[in-house]
Amino acid sequence: MPNLNLDHLTTFKLVASRKSFSGAADALGLSQPAVSLQIRQLEQTLQARLVERTGRGIRLTAAGQTLLPHISHIDQAVSAALLSVAATTQEVSGTVTLGTGATACIHLLPPLLEQLRTEHPLLTVRVRTGNTQEILQAVEDNRVDIGLVTMPAAGRNLHISPVTQDDFKVIMKKDDNATDRSMTAAELQTLPLIVSEYGSGTRALIDGWFQAEGIAVQPVMELGNIEAIKKMVQAGLGYSIVPGMSVASPQDRIGLSVMALQPVLTRPQGIVMRQDKTLTKGMAELLKLIGG
Repeated sequence: MPNLNLDHLTTFKLVASRKSFSGAADALGLSQPAVSLQIRQLEQTLQARLVERTGRGIRLTAAGQTLLPHISHIDQAVSAALLSVAATTQEVSGTVTLGTGATACIHLLPPLLEQLRTEHPLLTVRVRTGNTQEILQAVEDNRVDIGLVTMPAAGRNLHISPVTQDDFKVIMKKDDNATDRSMTAAELQTLPLIVSEYGSGTRALIDGWFQAEGIAVQPVMELGNIEAIKKMVQAGLGYSIVPGMSVASPQDRIGLSVMALQPVLTRPQGIVMRQDKTLTKGMAELLKLIGG
């Protein structure tokens, strides 16, 4: 009976879904030759050709097409086995991989993960960052157990549920005479805007907020990192609209004046999991903290 390598099966599944060796290599953080070697080793184990190269990329052979649907069943069986073993002990252990955006990783997760490590020292939580689409794809590919993403979000075979909301705030260079008031789109439209890069979920929400007020804005800077945006605002190069969690603590507000938006702009966030994912004790504990 062939001794199947589970990592090789995961690699084959990614090659099939991405329809390329290079795409699978990027997703796994491996070199393309390493991915090709794993596929060759899997083919040697099964004594069957699984993938064929074509002028347009790759395609699965009849054997590869036959194998692919079994991999999901194998993943479920392995998860069920691990869960059964974990159920024999009261300790919460194992590894959970969480995917989320950089802002949540910096401002939301540290106290939660610290509490989780205190309560369950045998549990390991790995964190991967990316934009919403990257996290959704990672959850679909089973490279991430739980995703915490900006809504709206959608994906094949995914269960998505709202979990929290985060109100956006206006930030400007620190002004001791600034009043604690709300800012409107009309008041902001003539000021230099520093904002998240185009294509991000955060940028889409901000653009939509201005458009709803009949205003089109032209940012003076577009950056891919909220902390970099805050540094530019601290330097007096413009104002920005950022997630509230990024300026929630006094330390996060150093050098900044923070005001609300009128009307309020909210960023809903949701939990994403595969519909066929087996919920482990560790995942349940992490979900409980995020929901709280």
